[in-house]
Amino acid sequence: MPRHADGVPPALPPDHLADHLADQVDEAFRAVYAAYHRRDGTDRGLSGASRATLTHLALTGPVTVGEASAHLDRAQSVTSEILAQLERNGLVERRPDEQDRRRTYVWLTDAGRDALRREQSVLDLTLLATALEGVDEDARGVVLTGLRTLLAAAPHRKDLP
Repeated sequence: MPRHADGVPPALPPDHLADHLADQVDEAFRAVYAAYHRRDGTDRGLSGASRATLTHLALTGPVTVGEASAHLDRAQSVTSEILAQLERNGLVERRPDEQDRRRTYVWLTDAGRDALRREQSVLDLTLLATALEGVDEDARGVVLTGLRTLLAAAPHRKDLP
């Protein structure tokens, strides 16, 4: 059966068009995932506790050690130890409260944000960036617009970026 450029047979009944397109998106998504997923294993360098702490800081902004330990449901001494290790690794920094010098806040550094981003990524960003360098600028925009349009149309996930 002849197909249009988008792969849809011209005689496909309208009520089956969405199902057919869903199959095509699924096939393309699985192929993209297979080509670009991370292959560096599950150990990406951060412990679960460190990842949880960085994620909490990214979502809440600067917090005190006490606030972090309450959120993470850990003893303050344990949270303090996790934060000290993250600080030694350059992923967080301590800042004094400008109104009350007795209080100290902990916040992500740029390196901490980068580490968290790498931890959360399911795709090999270096491999993907290399591939995108070979794609013409207009096509890159089409890819990104298409993905954002599909996310915006998700009926059950209106909170996605």
